[in-house]
Amino acid sequence: MYTVQHNNEIEFKLQESYLHELLNLSIKAALNAATILKKYYLDRSKLVINKKSHNHFVTKADFESEKTIIEILKSNKKYSFGFVAEESENCVNDIATWYIDPLDGTTNFLHGIPHYAISIALVVRKGITISNIVLEKDTPVIGVVYDPNRDELFTSLLGSGSYLNGTKILCSKNNKLSDSIISTGIPSKDYINKKLRTKISNGIARKVKSIRKMGAASLDLSWVACGRYDGYVDLDLSPWDTAAGTILIRESNGKCEDILQQNPWPINGWILSGNNMIFENLQTIIAKFIL
Repeated sequence: MYTVQHNNEIEFKLQESYLHELLNLSIKAALNAATILKKYYLDRSKLVINKKSHNHFVTKADFESEKTIIEILKSNKKYSFGFVAEESENCVNDIATWYIDPLDGTTNFLHGIPHYAISIALVVRKGITISNIVLEKDTPVIGVVYDPNRDELFTSLLGSGSYLNGTKILCSKNNKLSDSIISTGIPSKDYINKKLRTKISNGIARKVKSIRKMGAASLDLSWVACGRYDGYVDLDLSPWDTAAGTILIRESNGKCEDILQQNPWPINGWILSGNNMIFENLQTIIAKFIL
């Protein structure tokens, strides 16, 4: 359950220059958190591992990374925003809320697989004005995903495009599903919606060139944004898994939406994304199973 913070102002405006400041703050937070993760990654034997549920683990690295990120983001004293983070704070805000995954890909991290990331996003509520434009729906406006192993920093700001290490990126131009590489969540033992996920994964696999499952949703989405993958489909993720990737893909001329078409972004974790043509093709396949 989330608590809700309320601000006194009825009308609220966020200037683009201020969002740039927040983007830079997000980048600082991600890079500082990465330093912590890399330290533990080099000596994982000292990590105490706690099991949250089947296939979900948490370590001291997760907690320290999250603490650092939140402290840096809270150094913004101009406005008080909410925080929804994987390991601690869950307080949404009626203006804007930070969504934080301090270590996306914990299982990879624990097994020494160099594929994990830090994900930070700011989602602004419907009705808030940004640079004289009133948002018609809740919208991710800042997205930062950092891959410490490849030193790849994915960043995005509403209306300004998406970037990889400062170079503008776009989704793939592939328009043939049979030539596409799709990342999707293939369920493991006891996973929620296992049967449905298996049906969807199998349905997609029969139509595409290849399927990938790498174990870090924020990187899967980032790779769609830069054209490495043509699409990504998953169920049962968390909002901190999807928020940053949503704006990265949208600002890369792609689509990233709630599969069930109930929410303005995949806050429920049922996510479908890709370039425009592949998105439509995947949507047709998935509709046979759930819509």
